[in-house]
Amino acid sequence: MTGSILIVDDDPVQRRLLEAAVTKFGHSAIVTDGGEAGLDVLDGPNASDVSVIILDLVMPGLDGIGVLKAMRERGIHVPVIVQTAQGGIETVVSAMRHGAFDFVVKPASPDRLQASIGNALKVEAVEGEVKRTSRRRGGNLTFKDMITHSPAMDRVIRLGQKAAASNIPILIEGESGVGKELVARAIQGSGDRRSKPFVTVNCGAIPDNLVESILFGHEKGSFTGATDKHTGKFVEAHSGTLFLDEIGDLPLDVQVKLLRAVQDGEVDPVGGRSTVRVDIRLISATHRNLLQQVKDGKFREDLFYRLNVYPIFVPPLRDRRDDIPYLVEHFMEKVSPTDTRHRLHGISAAALAMLQAYDWPGNIRQLENAVFRASVLCEGDVLTEEEFPQIRAQVEGTVNLDAHGALPHPALPLAVEPRGGDTAADDGIAAAELDSPARPQPRFGTLRALDERGNVRALADVELEMIKLAIDHYNGQMSEVARRLGIGRSTLYRKLKEYGIDPETGRVDRLAS
Repeated sequence: MTGSILIVDDDPVQRRLLEAAVTKFGHSAIVTDGGEAGLDVLDGPNASDVSVIILDLVMPGLDGIGVLKAMRERGIHVPVIVQTAQGGIETVVSAMRHGAFDFVVKPASPDRLQASIGNALKVEAVEGEVKRTSRRRGGNLTFKDMITHSPAMDRVIRLGQKAAASNIPILIEGESGVGKELVARAIQGSGDRRSKPFVTVNCGAIPDNLVESILFGHEKGSFTGATDKHTGKFVEAHSGTLFLDEIGDLPLDVQVKLLRAVQDGEVDPVGGRSTVRVDIRLISATHRNLLQQVKDGKFREDLFYRLNVYPIFVPPLRDRRDDIPYLVEHFMEKVSPTDTRHRLHGISAAALAMLQAYDWPGNIRQLENAVFRASVLCEGDVLTEEEFPQIRAQVEGTVNLDAHGALPHPALPLAVEPRGGDTAADDGIAAAELDSPARPQPRFGTLRALDERGNVRALADVELEMIKLAIDHYNGQMSEVARRLGIGRSTLYRKLKEYGIDPETGRVDRLAS
């Protein structure tokens, strides 16, 4: 039994038509007459029942784009099918850029609407199964399980490995979606508490009036609605690790009690008569600038210095684009077990170039969602740029997709190996074998791993090719080339000299291009 379809439209005639169509398709409908009313449903107690949203774009008050923006801000990931009578290309692009799953023009045919709803439900079902499968697998996560071949992540892993050997508080900083919890789990899984509880708390998702109770627990009858005793997350994590995500969102009054818990290892349950001692490893995370919040009076300075003993900054995905091919393959592999009849063989060069050109404001979480949806909706056995309409709408004009589209869309079997060792030298150079005498090599995102005889190419050859590609891609801006390659400018100029590349022109003087 699928969830309900939420219909948001100010036109009563359209609402009745959509409700009749949705009901005929076998779904239940929740009908609202505007953007504010639609958000009230998504914020209400029955929000989990909504599987798909059909949203009118042009409405008085809060319009469709406003609803999409509000959903993104609140972290609501229900697929949205937008519809409007104004079906111009600018409208389509705007809706896709703000996260719309699909787009239909009024009056939409029943077949078109049913297909769109079916695709959205299919994606949600697969994403749910992937999440359930991930939970069943369980087990400890270590740094060897992290999917990265980026120099920008080497520092994160080195710091994390050192942190795992101690018991000091850790503060993980970075934008939303970069994988801060993944780093925290790898630290816990690499330390002596690996077999103990790992308890997570999203401080930003807890109502202010319940934060203290959820963290420290409460006694029965201590406040209205406290019908049972609750131990609290600190006690749940006793002997293990407590991960406080978005700690910058904690209210100031709760910060005082948190400071005592961190300093003394004691918590005071709400309504309790005595303190409870706990032994935990505390890892905090935030996407905010906590030091600025301290200056603004929104975060306690004494607590900040207690938490910021060992800071680790996780870079955004746009600063580690070389991880994207490996992450894409990993996410495709996660989807494949849910549908053994539909096995994807790879991703086209054009699609991969497009994904690497995009800045990913939602970072790895956004990339994962995009790959999941593309994998589920793909009709063939290779992902192309057509399966990423939202990304294409934003990248178009930045990358010449038509030039890539002229390629025969070769599959990229990226063959990512598990990360081993601590240094970039252990990572290896992995990429797709794309070009042959009859197949042109795409400009972006791919390097040949094998030579014409099927042997692994020399590391120096691959390095030279990467440097030339970077110089070409960044138009000879050597500072940017060095930054994107993850090396210092002096190292870059040394390598240019070794390979006979003129730093002024970026041309190879003594080696063939």
